This record gives sequence, structure tokens and C-alpha cells, in this order.
Amino acid sequence: MRKKSIHWMKYIALASVLLLVLSGCAKDAGNAATTGSTSNANGQPGAPGGDLTFALATSPDTLDPHRSGLAVAVRVIRTIYDSLVVQLPDNSIKPWLATEWSISPDGKSYTFKLRKDVVFQDGTPFNAEAVKFNYDRIINPETKAGNALALLRPYKSSEVLDEYTIRLNLETPSTAFLGNLSQALLGIVSPTAAKKYGDDFGKHPVGTGPFTFVKWNENADIQVAKSSNYRWAPELVDNKGQAYLDTITFKIAPEEATRIGSVQSGQVLAAETVPPQNVLSLKNDPKTQLLQVNTVGLPYTLFFNQRRAPWNEVKARQAVQYGLDVDAIVKTLYLGTYPRAWSALTPGIFGYDASLENGIKQDIPKANKLLDELGWVKGADGIREKDGKKLTLHYVDGSPNREKRNDIAVMVQQQLKQIGVAVEVEITKDTATVVYKNGAHDLYGNSQVNSDPDALRNFYHTQDPNATKLTIAGAADPELDKLLEQGTVEQDPAKRADIYKKVQRNLSDNAVIIPIYVFPYTIAASKTVKGLKFDSLGYPLFNDVTIQK
Repeated sequence: MRKKSIHWMKYIALASVLLLVLSGCAKDAGNAATTGSTSNANGQPGAPGGDLTFALATSPDTLDPHRSGLAVAVRVIRTIYDSLVVQLPDNSIKPWLATEWSISPDGKSYTFKLRKDVVFQDGTPFNAEAVKFNYDRIINPETKAGNALALLRPYKSSEVLDEYTIRLNLETPSTAFLGNLSQALLGIVSPTAAKKYGDDFGKHPVGTGPFTFVKWNENADIQVAKSSNYRWAPELVDNKGQAYLDTITFKIAPEEATRIGSVQSGQVLAAETVPPQNVLSLKNDPKTQLLQVNTVGLPYTLFFNQRRAPWNEVKARQAVQYGLDVDAIVKTLYLGTYPRAWSALTPGIFGYDASLENGIKQDIPKANKLLDELGWVKGADGIREKDGKKLTLHYVDGSPNREKRNDIAVMVQQQLKQIGVAVEVEITKDTATVVYKNGAHDLYGNSQVNSDPDALRNFYHTQDPNATKLTIAGAADPELDKLLEQGTVEQDPAKRADIYKKVQRNLSDNAVIIPIYVFPYTIAASKTVKGLKFDSLGYPLFNDVTIQK
């Protein structure tokens, strides 16, 4: 790497500080999964080959990384696609498909040298033209990109300098940009396959990753097989060549009891998202191992839709804030296995404001006083009314009941009765239409795995009139916008951290959101599964996995 990039690299490593417990847990979990002898006399991995069956909690939306909006999809996507760079648990950024890079003095251009030995799974050469195709594809409105578009911001254009050298140009400097390039949703897709399949590419995915897509049986399973030519894995894993496993079959198992029971009975070898009530029993089961890593980014949060009255009024939102006992919700549903969230960010991420912890607690008298001041009067049925209308809150949540989120809705409904708010709960499989297209929600819960607080901008900045989907919160606060814009470009780590603390306090003080829990990603696996590791965001990596016979 050329010297002029060193200053920026030092800063980016600081600016993308991840949850310390994440790297610790990820390392421990990886070690736990690799305990025992998995090598033969020649030092080669034991029991190579075989099929790993891995139960997913929900079905991916698509296997097109540029269009996906679900964390569950990334479990599969990461097996098929590689990225230009990789972020290690110590937060440093290292080569992957790119061998080196330099950053212009103004921070608005990144020049990457690429590996020359990489080939897509369909035989298409990996080169600078392929990288340009990918990033231009993401910003093309016709692609209808999902979270990838926010991660790639503020990418503007790219120039192919030679077959294996590309320059990426940004609208403004971005301290999050290089780290974002390491994320799976900015994985590099085959230009040939993307052009061939068009809108159906998500069902025919092709990348350069350690596994090749085989089939997807809708709502049943997805299968990938090892790529025979693979030899360019990142530093996160020990095995730089082709995977030891022959195949991975991702079973889609929304029912918690079915998913965990299938591990205990041996029907599958691993299953994700262990329910709180099963954690202790699995820890004590001699046949299973429990692997856990805390996710980092935005915790599970309830977002008010400020486009709809009366939730466009801060006092109405604060009344709900004080009307809820979030401690009771988290303790009741998660039995001490999920930490409560207090902020728009998870603990440990760069800029997290710990001073918000233990701040806002349930205060029924204060909640009632705020609603009284707004003129909402309790009727005979206990529900408040104003101008002939009842005070109702339309709470939207998705199906199936991921992480007991539907149960949160029920508890919110029960608790808000105390202050005279009628909560109407709508459970739908089509949150994309209800929330992001129509904005037909008053309250909606979501979370996002991310490595940098710049992720807040996509949720809370005033809506771009050209955006293809609505923001959840519908916020329109010039002060907040200014802070979010400053956070993207600020180069001084201390100043940048202070900016994001101000953002979090703004969101808390104005009751824009109600943070609920931080999600610990857990996997229950047979003890025959060895070598399962996690990346810096908590996603599983299968390059080193073997099955001990």
C-alpha cells in the first residue's frame, strides 16, 4: 500500500471501532467450534467433505446482495460472494479481492489494485470492469438496490485505469466507505450472470465466493456447493483454498421448536437464533455446542412514523416513551439472554453514548400529563379521544415471529392501555409495501447490522424526494440532518464521536424511537461441527468447517 494512504488507514481503523465483546466472542466461538482434533497424521483437516445442514430462522428475500434487505439472507450471500476488502476483529481493513489501495489527499478517490487470479463461478474474469459494473449497478435506480445503496454512499463513479486497477470517485469524503466495502451486501456479482438473469438474478446468484449456488426450493431450503477453483479467502479464515465441505444446505425453519429440536434430534447439524428458553438446556447438552456473538450496529428499535398525526408531535411520542416498561418487555420475553438497548446504536460501536443508559424509564403520571396537555381526554372505555377521534396507534410487524417481535407488539398493546392509547397490531408478510411503500404505520420495529454509525443517516436523515422507498421514521429535522452530514465527512475521531453522541441524544430527547434490545446471534450445533467462525459483524463463515465423523 502506498504511503499516502497510511494516514487514512489509521483513521479508518479508529473510526470503525466495533464492539469489543464481538471480537472476543467471535474469537471464542470460533475456538469453541474448532476444539478437538480435526487433523489427520498429515496435518490435513479431518473428515473433509460432507453436507452441513444449517437451519435458518426465516427465508432470505433474495440472494442478490445488492437488492437484499434481510440479515438472514447474508448468511447465504456471504458463502457465494467475496468483497474487495475485509475487516478484521481488530477493526483493521485488509486485502481480499483487492491487493492494495491508496486514497487521494481530499478523501474523494480510492484507487484499488485487484487480484489477477480470480474467476467468477460462471467463468467470467474478475477485473476492474467487473468492479465498475457492480458499483454502477447498485446506484442505478433500475436495480432497486436495498441496503447496498446506503452502504455504497457517497459513491459517484469509477474509472478503469487498466485491467486490474480501478479508481472509485465519491461525492464527498466518507470515513465509513472503506469499511462498508467489506460488507457482504457490497459483494461482487458476476456481470455476465446479472445481465443474463436481470430481475431474476437473486434466484440464480453467481459470485467469486467459496461456495456456488445449486438450488433454492421456495420456503424449504437453499443449497450451495464448494467452488473447486477457490483460493483467495481473506485473513478472517485459516483455509485460503476450497472449502472442506462438499455442500451446505440451508433449511428454512421459522418455528423455534422445530429448528432447535432438529439439532437435538440430529436432523440438522446447526441452527441459528436459539430461543432464550433453550439457551441453558443446550449449554448443558453433551451432544451440542452453543456459539454466540453479539451483533453490532442499530439495535432492535421501534420507530415512530412522523408523517402521521398525532405522532408528528413530540409530546405524543414522549407519552408513549414514558408509557412503556421496556425492562419488563425484555426480561419477560428474553429471560436475561438479550441486553436492553438504550440508544439508536448498540454498545461498543464507534460513537456509542453510554450516558443514555438507564435514562428513560416508565413514568405513567408523566405520560398521562403529556397527553392531557395535547387535549386527549379519556373516554368511558378508557381510551382517549379528541375532536371525535380515538387515540389509536397502528403498530406494524412482520411475519413470521422473528425473535419474538410479534410478542413485543402484544406487550406494547397491553401497556399503552394504561395511558389511554389503543394499539392496533397488524402482522404482515408484506412490510415492504405497508411500511416502505405506503408508510401506513405509526410504529414499526427494525434493526440493522452495521460497522459504522454512518448507518444512522439512512434511517433518520430527511427523506430524499428521489428515493425509491420511504424511510421508517419519516424524520425531517434540519439540526439532525446537519449532524448526520457532518458525521459522514468528519476526519477527527474525537470530533466524529461527539457528533454521533449528539445524534443519539437528539433521537432520545425528541422520542423519535424506542430502543428495545441488542440481538445476540446464537447458533446451536452438533459437537461434530468444527471450524465455524464469525466475521466482524457476527455473520457465520464456513470456509474452515469440517464434520467430525
